[in-house]
Amino acid sequence: MAAEVLDWAGDRMCVTFTRGLDPAELFTRYGADPARSRLLDADAASDLSTGQSAAGAVSLLRAGRLGDWTFCVEEDGVIGSWPELLAALSRGTETYGVLSTEGLAVFQHWRDGQCLENFEPGSERTRPEHSGPWWDRVQEALAEHGGSGVAPVVALVLDHLGLTLDDATLAAPWPTLTVAEDDAPSAPRGDSYAGEGPVPPGAIEIL
Repeated sequence: MAAEVLDWAGDRMCVTFTRGLDPAELFTRYGADPARSRLLDADAASDLSTGQSAAGAVSLLRAGRLGDWTFCVEEDGVIGSWPELLAALSRGTETYGVLSTEGLAVFQHWRDGQCLENFEPGSERTRPEHSGPWWDRVQEALAEHGGSGVAPVVALVLDHLGLTLDDATLAAPWPTLTVAEDDAPSAPRGDSYAGEGPVPPGAIEIL
């Protein structure tokens, strides 16, 4: 695995990798208007307003095409971990997602609207009864790097996809916008989630 600096893959971030979509279509599936996106580098993007709003929490999305895949790095948000969003992203294609927030880490692999794998890296209690190929690969990657953080998991996915998304690459100008949680895909909670493993933040509503 190539040694890459992935400081961006730390706490309070969510990243998805989807095959064959351009950034405009990806933003649309996130529930955002791609016409609002601007080509911004990391410093300029950090000036955009995020946090709580009348439409719910606002996430910063930075996306770009790398070969056959389009990444979307979400800062201070969890929209990219929602089953509704991942079902929409993976429709007609496939999507990998990694979340790290508030002490919770989640790895997910979806294809054509169906969850194939969903678990907390390093947590045996979330091991699916019938684990797929990614369970062992993720556990081995964590063991090689001290068993903590999601950067080794992101690096594993990048290596599998043949992509480079290190700190320097992500710092360059990429299509950027903000999106509120209320604008993101929101099927009835639980109806579209078919995978085993942990239910990511935002996938449960208390009535």
